Amino acid sequence: MTVPPIALAVGRGTGPDLAPVFERVLDRIARLHGTRVRVERSPRVYHSYVSLRAEAAGTAEIAALTEQDAAHYEWFCREQAAAGVRAVFRTAINAQSLYLVRQRLAAVKVEPLTAGTARLLLVRDQAQGFYTGENRHSPGKVVRTMEFSRAVTEQVVRYAVERARQCWPEGPARVLLAYKYHLLDGALDDWTEQLSAELGLDVALFQPDTVNRNLIAHGPEDRTLLVAGNEWADIMHVVLLDRYGSERQENRCTENVHLHPALAGLTEYQTVHGSADDLAGRDLVNPVATIRAAARIAERHADCPGAEAAVEAAIAAALARGARTPDLGGTAGTTEVTDAVLDALSGASAPVPVPAQDPTARAGAR
Repeated sequence: MTVPPIALAVGRGTGPDLAPVFERVLDRIARLHGTRVRVERSPRVYHSYVSLRAEAAGTAEIAALTEQDAAHYEWFCREQAAAGVRAVFRTAINAQSLYLVRQRLAAVKVEPLTAGTARLLLVRDQAQGFYTGENRHSPGKVVRTMEFSRAVTEQVVRYAVERARQCWPEGPARVLLAYKYHLLDGALDDWTEQLSAELGLDVALFQPDTVNRNLIAHGPEDRTLLVAGNEWADIMHVVLLDRYGSERQENRCTENVHLHPALAGLTEYQTVHGSADDLAGRDLVNPVATIRAAARIAERHADCPGAEAAVEAAIAAALARGARTPDLGGTAGTTEVTDAVLDALSGASAPVPVPAQDPTARAGAR
Protein backbone atom coordinates (compact mmCIF):
# COMPACT_ATOMS: atom_id res chain seq x y z
CA MET A 1 0.00 0.00 0.00
CA THR A 2 1.24 3.50 -0.84
CA VAL A 3 0.33 6.55 1.23
CA PRO A 4 0.65 10.28 0.39
CA PRO A 5 4.25 11.52 0.29
CA ILE A 6 5.97 13.10 3.29
CA ALA A 7 7.94 16.28 2.71
CA LEU A 8 11.44 16.88 4.06
CA ALA A 9 13.26 20.21 4.42
CA VAL A 10 16.90 20.23 5.48
CA GLY A 11 18.92 23.06 7.00
CA ARG A 12 22.64 23.52 7.48
CA GLY A 13 24.39 22.49 10.68
CA THR A 14 23.36 18.97 11.65
CA GLY A 15 20.48 18.88 9.17
CA PRO A 16 22.42 16.67 6.72
CA ASP A 17 23.27 14.33 9.63
CA LEU A 18 19.64 14.01 10.74
CA ALA A 19 17.85 13.81 7.38
CA PRO A 20 19.10 10.22 6.74
CA VAL A 21 18.02 9.27 10.27
CA PHE A 22 14.51 10.50 9.52
CA GLU A 23 14.36 8.69 6.19
CA ARG A 24 15.71 5.41 7.61
CA VAL A 25 13.32 5.35 10.56
CA LEU A 26 10.28 6.33 8.50
CA ASP A 27 11.10 3.68 5.90
CA ARG A 28 11.62 0.97 8.53
CA ILE A 29 8.34 1.75 10.30
CA ALA A 30 6.46 1.78 7.00
CA ARG A 31 7.92 -1.57 5.93
CA LEU A 32 7.00 -3.11 9.27
CA HIS A 33 3.42 -2.02 8.57
CA GLY A 34 3.46 -3.34 5.01
CA THR A 35 3.44 0.01 3.29
CA ARG A 36 5.81 2.38 1.50
CA VAL A 37 6.30 6.11 1.99
CA ARG A 38 7.83 8.41 -0.59
CA VAL A 39 9.79 11.37 0.78
CA GLU A 40 9.78 14.63 -1.19
CA ARG A 41 12.92 16.54 -0.23
CA SER A 42 13.23 20.27 -0.80
CA PRO A 43 15.87 21.00 -3.45
CA ARG A 44 17.36 23.79 -1.32
CA VAL A 45 19.48 23.30 1.80
CA TYR A 46 18.53 26.23 4.02
CA HIS A 47 20.97 28.29 6.04
CA SER A 48 21.47 28.14 9.78
CA TYR A 49 22.43 31.33 11.56
CA VAL A 50 26.02 30.07 11.89
CA SER A 51 26.32 29.28 8.18
CA LEU A 52 24.96 32.71 7.28
CA ARG A 53 27.49 34.44 9.49
CA ALA A 54 30.28 32.34 8.03
CA GLU A 55 29.37 32.73 4.36
CA ALA A 56 27.74 36.14 3.98
CA ALA A 57 29.70 39.39 3.70
CA GLY A 58 27.86 41.80 5.98
CA THR A 59 24.28 42.50 6.97
CA ALA A 60 23.00 43.28 3.48
CA GLU A 61 24.02 39.85 2.16
CA ILE A 62 22.70 38.13 5.29
CA ALA A 63 19.35 39.90 4.76
CA ALA A 64 19.25 38.87 1.10
CA LEU A 65 20.04 35.22 1.81
CA THR A 66 17.53 35.22 4.66
CA GLU A 67 14.78 36.39 2.31
CA GLN A 68 15.80 33.86 -0.34
CA ASP A 69 15.57 31.00 2.16
CA ALA A 70 12.21 32.26 3.45
CA ALA A 71 10.76 32.66 -0.05
CA HIS A 72 11.93 29.21 -1.10
CA TYR A 73 10.65 27.43 2.02
CA GLU A 74 7.29 29.18 1.73
CA TRP A 75 7.10 28.09 -1.92
CA PHE A 76 8.05 24.53 -0.98
CA CYS A 77 5.32 24.33 1.70
CA ARG A 78 2.70 25.75 -0.65
CA GLU A 79 3.68 23.36 -3.44
CA GLN A 80 3.59 20.34 -1.15
CA ALA A 81 0.22 21.29 0.32
CA ALA A 82 -1.22 21.81 -3.17
CA ALA A 83 0.04 18.34 -4.13
CA GLY A 84 -1.80 16.73 -1.22
CA VAL A 85 1.12 16.35 1.20
CA ARG A 86 -0.06 16.61 4.80
CA ALA A 87 3.20 16.50 6.76
CA VAL A 88 6.69 17.93 6.46
CA PHE A 89 9.69 17.22 8.68
CA ARG A 90 12.08 20.13 8.91
CA THR A 91 15.48 20.25 10.56
CA ALA A 92 16.55 23.53 12.19
CA ILE A 93 17.07 26.58 9.96
CA ASN A 94 17.88 30.23 10.58
CA ALA A 95 15.19 31.68 12.84
CA GLN A 96 14.79 34.91 10.89
CA SER A 97 13.95 33.03 7.68
CA LEU A 98 11.69 30.66 9.57
CA TYR A 99 9.65 33.39 11.22
CA LEU A 100 9.12 35.21 7.95
CA VAL A 101 7.48 32.00 6.71
CA ARG A 102 5.52 31.56 9.93
CA GLN A 103 4.16 35.08 9.59
CA ARG A 104 3.15 34.60 5.95
CA LEU A 105 1.56 31.19 6.55
CA ALA A 106 0.08 31.99 10.01
CA ALA A 107 1.79 29.25 12.00
CA VAL A 108 1.12 28.06 15.54
CA LYS A 109 3.07 25.55 17.62
CA VAL A 110 1.03 22.98 19.54
CA GLU A 111 2.34 21.27 22.68
CA PRO A 112 0.16 19.13 25.00
CA LEU A 113 1.61 18.89 28.53
CA THR A 114 0.65 17.15 31.76
CA ALA A 115 1.20 18.37 35.32
CA GLY A 116 0.26 15.43 37.51
CA THR A 117 -3.42 14.93 36.72
CA ALA A 118 -3.78 18.39 35.18
CA ARG A 119 -3.76 18.63 31.39
CA LEU A 120 -2.35 21.72 29.67
CA LEU A 121 -2.41 22.61 25.99
CA LEU A 122 0.10 25.26 24.91
CA VAL A 123 -0.66 26.92 21.59
CA ARG A 124 2.13 29.30 20.66
CA ASP A 125 1.26 32.20 18.37
CA GLN A 126 4.13 32.26 15.85
CA ALA A 127 2.31 34.39 13.28
CA GLN A 128 2.72 37.88 14.73
CA GLY A 129 4.71 40.02 17.14
CA PHE A 130 8.38 40.90 17.50
CA TYR A 131 9.69 37.62 16.09
CA THR A 132 7.92 38.15 12.78
CA GLY A 133 9.14 41.68 12.09
CA GLU A 134 11.32 43.07 9.32
CA ASN A 135 14.57 44.98 9.74
CA ARG A 136 15.75 48.32 8.39
CA HIS A 137 19.45 49.04 8.82
CA SER A 138 21.28 52.34 9.12
CA PRO A 139 24.77 53.03 10.50
CA GLY A 140 24.83 51.83 14.11
CA LYS A 141 21.10 51.13 14.22
CA VAL A 142 18.57 48.41 13.40
CA VAL A 143 14.88 49.33 13.30
CA ARG A 144 12.60 46.31 13.50
CA THR A 145 8.98 46.75 12.44
CA MET A 146 6.34 44.26 13.51
CA GLU A 147 2.60 44.12 14.04
CA PHE A 148 -0.26 42.51 15.92
CA SER A 149 -3.66 42.26 14.28
CA ARG A 150 -7.14 41.37 15.40
CA ALA A 151 -7.56 39.04 12.41
CA VAL A 152 -4.49 36.96 13.29
CA THR A 153 -5.27 36.97 17.01
CA GLU A 154 -8.79 35.73 16.31
CA GLN A 155 -7.53 33.06 13.90
CA VAL A 156 -5.02 31.76 16.44
CA VAL A 157 -7.44 31.72 19.39
CA ARG A 158 -10.25 30.10 17.42
CA TYR A 159 -7.90 27.35 16.23
CA ALA A 160 -6.60 26.85 19.77
CA VAL A 161 -10.13 26.45 21.15
CA GLU A 162 -11.02 23.98 18.38
CA ARG A 163 -7.86 22.00 19.06
CA ALA A 164 -8.60 21.94 22.81
CA ARG A 165 -12.10 20.62 22.13
CA GLN A 166 -10.61 17.88 19.97
CA CYS A 167 -8.26 17.05 22.81
CA TRP A 168 -10.87 17.26 25.59
CA PRO A 169 -14.50 16.49 24.61
CA GLU A 170 -15.72 18.62 27.50
CA GLY A 171 -13.69 21.54 26.19
CA PRO A 172 -11.17 23.77 27.97
CA ALA A 173 -11.85 24.70 31.59
CA ARG A 174 -9.75 27.86 31.26
CA VAL A 175 -8.54 29.86 28.27
CA LEU A 176 -5.53 32.02 29.12
CA LEU A 177 -3.73 34.42 26.79
CA ALA A 178 -0.13 35.27 27.73
CA TYR A 179 0.94 38.40 25.84
CA LYS A 180 2.77 41.60 26.74
CA TYR A 181 -0.48 43.46 26.17
CA HIS A 182 0.48 46.55 28.23
CA LEU A 183 2.54 47.67 25.22
CA LEU A 184 -0.43 47.73 22.82
CA ASP A 185 -2.56 50.64 24.09
CA GLY A 186 -5.46 48.42 25.10
CA ALA A 187 -6.00 46.95 21.62
CA LEU A 188 -5.44 43.34 22.69
CA ASP A 189 -7.78 43.83 25.66
CA ASP A 190 -10.56 44.92 23.29
CA TRP A 191 -9.98 42.02 20.90
CA THR A 192 -10.01 39.55 23.78
CA GLU A 193 -13.29 40.87 25.16
CA GLN A 194 -14.90 40.60 21.73
CA LEU A 195 -13.57 37.07 21.25
CA SER A 196 -14.90 36.02 24.66
CA ALA A 197 -18.37 37.17 23.67
CA GLU A 198 -18.24 35.53 20.23
CA LEU A 199 -16.91 32.20 21.53
CA GLY A 200 -19.06 32.12 24.64
CA LEU A 201 -15.95 31.48 26.72
CA ASP A 202 -14.12 33.39 29.40
CA VAL A 203 -10.90 34.24 27.59
CA ALA A 204 -8.57 35.81 30.16
CA LEU A 205 -5.64 38.01 29.16
CA PHE A 206 -2.54 37.93 31.40
CA GLN A 207 0.92 39.40 31.46
CA PRO A 208 3.57 36.67 31.01
CA ASP A 209 5.06 37.29 34.45
CA THR A 210 1.63 36.77 36.01
CA VAL A 211 1.29 33.44 34.19
CA ASN A 212 4.72 32.44 35.49
CA ARG A 213 3.83 33.41 39.06
CA ASN A 214 0.57 31.45 38.97
CA LEU A 215 2.20 28.37 37.46
CA ILE A 216 4.91 28.43 40.13
CA ALA A 217 2.44 29.00 42.96
CA HIS A 218 -0.45 26.75 41.91
CA GLY A 219 0.39 24.83 38.76
CA PRO A 220 -2.11 24.67 35.89
CA GLU A 221 -5.76 23.84 36.39
CA ASP A 222 -6.92 20.73 34.53
CA ARG A 223 -7.86 21.41 30.90
CA THR A 224 -6.05 24.73 30.72
CA LEU A 225 -5.66 26.15 27.22
CA LEU A 226 -2.72 28.55 27.17
CA VAL A 227 -2.34 30.71 24.05
CA ALA A 228 0.93 32.58 24.17
CA GLY A 229 2.89 35.09 22.14
CA ASN A 230 6.38 34.19 20.98
CA GLU A 231 7.98 36.77 23.23
CA TRP A 232 7.14 34.54 26.21
CA ALA A 233 6.48 31.11 24.75
CA ASP A 234 9.79 30.73 22.92
CA ILE A 235 11.68 31.00 26.20
CA MET A 236 9.14 29.11 28.29
CA HIS A 237 8.60 26.20 25.89
CA VAL A 238 11.73 24.39 27.08
CA VAL A 239 10.98 25.26 30.72
CA LEU A 240 7.44 23.89 30.47
CA LEU A 241 8.74 20.74 28.76
CA ASP A 242 11.18 20.26 31.62
CA ARG A 243 8.55 20.82 34.29
CA TYR A 244 5.47 19.22 32.70
CA GLY A 245 6.79 17.16 29.78
CA SER A 246 9.42 15.12 31.66
CA GLU A 247 11.83 15.48 28.75
CA ARG A 248 14.93 17.41 27.75
CA GLN A 249 14.67 19.48 24.59
CA GLU A 250 17.38 17.37 22.90
CA ASN A 251 14.99 14.41 22.92
CA ARG A 252 11.77 16.17 21.95
CA CYS A 253 9.96 16.83 18.70
CA THR A 254 7.06 19.20 18.28
CA GLU A 255 4.51 20.25 15.68
CA ASN A 256 3.60 23.48 13.92
CA VAL A 257 0.28 23.96 12.14
CA HIS A 258 -0.09 26.48 9.31
CA LEU A 259 -3.45 28.26 9.46
CA HIS A 260 -3.26 29.96 6.06
CA PRO A 261 -6.14 28.63 3.90
CA ALA A 262 -3.74 27.54 1.16
CA LEU A 263 -1.85 25.36 3.65
CA ALA A 264 -4.85 23.74 5.36
CA GLY A 265 -3.91 20.24 6.39
CA LEU A 266 -0.12 20.67 6.24
CA THR A 267 1.58 20.11 9.61
CA GLU A 268 5.29 20.70 10.10
CA TYR A 269 7.22 18.56 12.56
CA GLN A 270 10.61 19.57 13.94
CA THR A 271 13.08 18.78 16.67
CA VAL A 272 12.97 21.13 19.65
CA HIS A 273 16.77 21.42 19.62
CA GLY A 274 18.52 23.74 17.18
CA SER A 275 20.96 23.26 14.31
CA ALA A 276 23.95 22.39 16.58
CA ASP A 277 26.45 23.51 13.94
CA ASP A 278 29.39 22.63 16.20
CA LEU A 279 28.41 18.96 15.87
CA ALA A 280 27.85 18.99 12.10
CA GLY A 281 29.47 16.10 10.25
CA ARG A 282 30.84 14.52 13.43
CA ASP A 283 28.18 11.82 13.92
CA LEU A 284 27.55 13.12 17.46
CA VAL A 285 24.14 14.81 17.33
CA ASN A 286 21.40 13.17 19.41
CA PRO A 287 18.95 11.53 16.94
CA VAL A 288 16.18 10.72 19.45
CA ALA A 289 14.02 13.77 18.63
CA THR A 290 14.28 13.03 14.91
CA ILE A 291 13.42 9.37 15.50
CA ARG A 292 10.35 10.42 17.47
CA ALA A 293 9.30 12.83 14.73
CA ALA A 294 9.51 10.03 12.16
CA ALA A 295 7.35 7.81 14.36
CA ARG A 296 4.78 10.55 14.93
CA ILE A 297 4.53 11.29 11.22
CA ALA A 298 4.30 7.57 10.40
CA GLU A 299 1.41 7.08 12.82
CA ARG A 300 -0.53 10.23 12.02
CA HIS A 301 0.09 10.57 8.29
CA ALA A 302 1.34 7.25 6.89
CA ASP A 303 -1.23 4.75 8.18
CA CYS A 304 1.12 3.10 10.69
CA PRO A 305 -0.98 2.64 13.85
CA GLY A 306 1.02 2.01 17.00
CA ALA A 307 4.23 3.43 15.52
CA GLU A 308 4.84 5.96 18.30
CA ALA A 309 4.43 3.42 21.10
CA ALA A 310 6.62 0.88 19.29
CA VAL A 311 9.37 3.43 18.74
CA GLU A 312 9.18 4.61 22.35
CA ALA A 313 9.76 1.03 23.46
CA ALA A 314 12.66 0.70 21.02
CA ILE A 315 14.24 3.95 22.25
CA ALA A 316 13.95 2.77 25.85
CA ALA A 317 15.56 -0.56 24.96
CA ALA A 318 18.42 1.15 23.10
CA LEU A 319 19.08 3.57 25.95
CA ALA A 320 18.99 0.72 28.46
CA ARG A 321 21.71 -1.02 26.48
CA GLY A 322 23.89 2.09 26.72
CA ALA A 323 23.30 3.52 23.24
CA ARG A 324 23.52 7.18 24.29
CA THR A 325 25.09 10.20 22.65
CA PRO A 326 27.46 12.39 24.70
CA ASP A 327 24.74 14.91 25.64
CA LEU A 328 23.00 12.03 27.46
CA GLY A 329 26.17 10.90 29.20
CA GLY A 330 27.18 8.22 26.71
CA THR A 331 29.82 7.72 24.04
CA ALA A 332 27.73 6.46 21.12
CA GLY A 333 27.41 8.36 17.86
CA THR A 334 24.31 9.33 15.89
CA THR A 335 24.49 6.26 13.64
CA GLU A 336 25.09 3.86 16.51
CA VAL A 337 22.07 5.11 18.45
CA THR A 338 19.89 5.03 15.34
CA ASP A 339 21.02 1.48 14.54
CA ALA A 340 20.27 0.38 18.10
CA VAL A 341 16.75 1.81 17.96
CA LEU A 342 16.07 0.23 14.55
CA ASP A 343 17.42 -3.12 15.74
CA ALA A 344 15.12 -3.00 18.78
CA LEU A 345 12.21 -1.93 16.60
CA SER A 346 12.75 -4.71 14.06
CA GLY A 347 13.17 -7.24 16.86
CA ALA A 348 9.66 -6.58 18.14
CA SER A 349 7.21 -9.29 17.14
CA ALA A 350 4.64 -6.77 15.98
CA PRO A 351 3.89 -3.03 16.13
CA VAL A 352 2.57 -2.01 19.52
CA PRO A 353 -1.18 -1.37 19.21
CA VAL A 354 -2.75 1.85 20.42
CA PRO A 355 -6.37 1.42 21.56
CA ALA A 356 -7.49 4.91 20.58
CA GLN A 357 -5.92 7.68 18.50
CA ASP A 358 -4.87 10.73 20.50
CA PRO A 359 -7.62 13.26 19.64
CA THR A 360 -5.20 16.18 19.66
CA ALA A 361 -3.08 14.36 17.11
CA ARG A 362 -6.03 13.87 14.79
CA ALA A 363 -6.92 17.55 15.09
CA GLY A 364 -3.49 18.56 13.83
CA ALA A 365 -3.34 15.88 11.15
CA ARG A 366 -6.44 16.95 9.30
